Amino acid sequence: MSRLRLSELITELSAHVTELLGAKNQIQGLVNAVMTVSAGLALDPTLHRIALAATELVDAEYGALGVLGPDGTLSSFVTVGLDEATRTAMGPLPTGHGLLGTLIADPEPLRLADLSDHPTSVGFPQHHPPMRTFLGVPVRIRDEVYGNLYLTDKRGGRQFSADDEVVVEALAAAAGIAVDNARLFEQATQRQRWLEAVTEVTTDLMSGMDQGEALKLVAVRAVDLADADAALVLLTPPGRRDRRVVHAWVGGIDASADGREIPSDDPLIADVIAGGAPVIETDLARTRADSGLTDLLVGFQHSMAAAMRSGEHIHGVLLLLRGKGRQPFVTGQLPLLASFGSQASLALQLAGEQTRSRQLELVIDHDRIGRDLHDHVIQRLFGTGLRLQGIASAVSDPEHRRRLKAGIGEIDDMIREIRTSIFDLQAPADTVEVSLRRRLLDVIVGGVDATAVQPTVRISGLVDTRVSLVVADHAIAVLRVLLTSWHSDATEVMVTVEATDHLLVVEVSDNGTGLDQNAVDESMRHLGNEARELGGECTVIPNDQGGTTVRWTWPTRSSSPD
Repeated sequence: MSRLRLSELITELSAHVTELLGAKNQIQGLVNAVMTVSAGLALDPTLHRIALAATELVDAEYGALGVLGPDGTLSSFVTVGLDEATRTAMGPLPTGHGLLGTLIADPEPLRLADLSDHPTSVGFPQHHPPMRTFLGVPVRIRDEVYGNLYLTDKRGGRQFSADDEVVVEALAAAAGIAVDNARLFEQATQRQRWLEAVTEVTTDLMSGMDQGEALKLVAVRAVDLADADAALVLLTPPGRRDRRVVHAWVGGIDASADGREIPSDDPLIADVIAGGAPVIETDLARTRADSGLTDLLVGFQHSMAAAMRSGEHIHGVLLLLRGKGRQPFVTGQLPLLASFGSQASLALQLAGEQTRSRQLELVIDHDRIGRDLHDHVIQRLFGTGLRLQGIASAVSDPEHRRRLKAGIGEIDDMIREIRTSIFDLQAPADTVEVSLRRRLLDVIVGGVDATAVQPTVRISGLVDTRVSLVVADHAIAVLRVLLTSWHSDATEVMVTVEATDHLLVVEVSDNGTGLDQNAVDESMRHLGNEARELGGECTVIPNDQGGTTVRWTWPTRSSSPD
């Protein structure tokens, strides 16, 4: 009996030693696993390290870490043990139904000898490898359930033990800390990137970037930083707080978006306008049908919108979109987008004030130059002209008198041109309502590139007060055609625009080699038709010294409807 008892004691002691060694190895494995999952700060690699460490710690064949989204379903599913071909064959990753959903609904450790025996088990999809034993443990960050560790098929056909459950729980606790650190690092990195984007937009705007280009930059940076697929920037038109107009877009948005106008109560932006806080929409199908942007949203499933505001005033809305099949935007992105929208709006406001300040300085400077031209140059020229007229009347030689009168005529022409320049200086190019004189000069300047000749310009009469809008628009179109046609080999081009109480005359003359009759026939037919529609006429006259004069006349008040 004593020998038998001794043998049993030796066997029991050996088993305890083996168990202690196993426990020691598992504890060492846990320490190593904790060090592994804490080795970096990037979130996605951290999630993969957690799943891999848990799988190796309990000698499981397969492992996964399911991350919960805002709606309580699995937003991502990091797997270990599945090759790429198997994952592809399995199709979409799980969203949290069946046995996986049990841990989501009741976040407590779950250990099963055969997962198919559990009442919530719904089996496996096609091409999914068979699995039997199961161990699930929640991963918490403070009081929040971040996700769950899922482990299956302990190697060697063994079952997961209570010790396995304990060490995985310990690893899950360490994993929660590692994930929290990684999330904090990612949030800090994201804030830094958003701040850099705001700085870039502000710098470009304050350095004189066109507002359209700046808004495009806002959309591009927002898409990049929020991992979106497309973006729209809608601004409030002046004096119309009940409307929003698309000013910029990027991504898979049709070009017809440009200038699209929607009411402020459009379902895509109504909550943002009403409450001022950013909003996430996880299913655009629910709001798309009633939106004025319906046709632009085809192919998109999720949206995130934030107000572009400064103080209490909402200047516009920044709308980000994600396509079908992608994960929704998350609430953690809302504060960053809201801050970005507000900072971009403030930058636009400051840039606008800076532009207006520059325009005011320019107007003041132009006004000073105009006064100097009028008070000094024009008066001196006028005085010189009067003296020459007096001399001309006393000159008996006809040839000398003719030459003096020609000089007086040139002085009069110079006075008219200087007055035109003064009018040009007094009409800022960026005013909301641009005068006809300003528009004519802009077309003439733009036509220099086409003709390679600097035209001489004479604008006289009441062009800014007597000419109706419809006649003005036709005059601009005709002048643009006349400046880009027919000036073959010309070295001089004269543009004359004159308005009286009842008639507007636009005349373009050159000293070129004449007209291409085919071009004249087609163009003159078009110009003549337009003139007749407005009750006017168009004539082409060859010049005596070579070249051509085209003269277009209209009543200043068209009988056509505006």
